[in-house]
Amino acid sequence: MGHREDLLEGAKRCLLDKGFAATTARDIVRASGANLASIGYHYGSKDALLGRAYVALVEEMDLGPAEGTPGADAAPGTLAHFRATWEAVLASFPAQRALWRLSFEMTLFGDRWPAARDVLIAAQPAGRSGLLAAFSGLDEDSLPPELVETEGRLHLTLLNGLTLQWLFDPDSATTAEALTEGMRSFLARVWEYGED
Repeated sequence: MGHREDLLEGAKRCLLDKGFAATTARDIVRASGANLASIGYHYGSKDALLGRAYVALVEEMDLGPAEGTPGADAAPGTLAHFRATWEAVLASFPAQRALWRLSFEMTLFGDRWPAARDVLIAAQPAGRSGLLAAFSGLDEDSLPPELVETEGRLHLTLLNGLTLQWLFDPDSATTAEALTEGMRSFLARVWEYGED
């Protein structure tokens, strides 16, 4: 790997270990084996590097249901698939607590780090399409933009709410079963009363 990749890997480790606010440029240099000047050369600033490292960590996550788990073979677009996907997402919370906590640190305090915030804003469409692909079973590269802007936003909003609940109190956080039953109930009313 070159300095650029080494810096990114070191920044990812620092983010998971210390979070955004507590990570210094020297921490990244120590973790990466690169030099201080290379941060500015390759990324422009420490904050921009940390923003890219966060996006890379999120991109590495697999939020779909694992093969062999209940509902994993359910047809995409069904409530069974919806539930299985949320089960997989919720199962990732304990194992990847540092990353989910980091998500909220970046969201809540991102305005303090404009360079990182710009990176995250630019990554939002990819986040919506990745979630939509996981829930719909559709190929991410061929998703219609209007679906990403509607359903993708819905899934991202649900994810943010569930993450907050789980970080605050995992024992009382909404389960995949409760979320699915809520969606089932809502859809039943839509079919009964119509969209208007």
